[in-house]
Amino acid sequence: MALAFAFVLSGVIGLERELRQKAAGLRTYIVVGVGAALFVMVSKYGFLDMTRYGSTIHINPATMAAQIVSGVGFIGAGVIFVQRSSVRGLTTAASIWLVAAVGAAAGAELPILASVATAGYLLVTFALRPLVHRLPSLRTTRYTYRVTYLQRPGMLRELVEACLDRDFLLAELATLSAGRPAGGPLFFEQLDEPTGEISLAVEGSGDPHHLELHIAALSGVLACSRTDHSDE
Repeated sequence: MALAFAFVLSGVIGLERELRQKAAGLRTYIVVGVGAALFVMVSKYGFLDMTRYGSTIHINPATMAAQIVSGVGFIGAGVIFVQRSSVRGLTTAASIWLVAAVGAAAGAELPILASVATAGYLLVTFALRPLVHRLPSLRTTRYTYRVTYLQRPGMLRELVEACLDRDFLLAELATLSAGRPAGGPLFFEQLDEPTGEISLAVEGSGDPHHLELHIAALSGVLACSRTDHSDE
């Protein structure tokens, strides 16, 4: 009965992640949840014969549960990866950790605790997520600007200050080219001053369109384009 209960609750959480097409889906969550429940049940009932008939051996069922917490950490680490300066998979790793706890609670015959944890997960996923997206001041989004400019003293400093003035923080700055861009537009090739091109990644809650217009209006900026990055 406990294994079936762990199967159902793990499947509920896994189904939500499957519908969102995340790295770990329905099968992974069910296997983790049922496995955690099985370990707890073995820890509780698998060694009862060793404690009978006046045996002096003492069994601590909490030892197996502690090892579940450590073991699930390796699974969670496998779905976390870093792409440039952004981290992906943290929510998936945390939900795998939670489903192991739900399975352990089911295996320990604590159905109310397991059900409340599952309901709390669904509440966070379906209720808080839309609320956060309705509060722009709490949402931090990453944007990348490709800027072509005239190389002159203080130009890069002005670009960074432009981001700070618009409620953004500089996350990454990479030089794409220096000098006159080969094969670039004829307008750039006819300029007497050398030009440069950078990739400017920023994070913040400001208006990305206003920042783009602000950068484009700076003296010495020849072109500016923006790329958005959606979060997990």
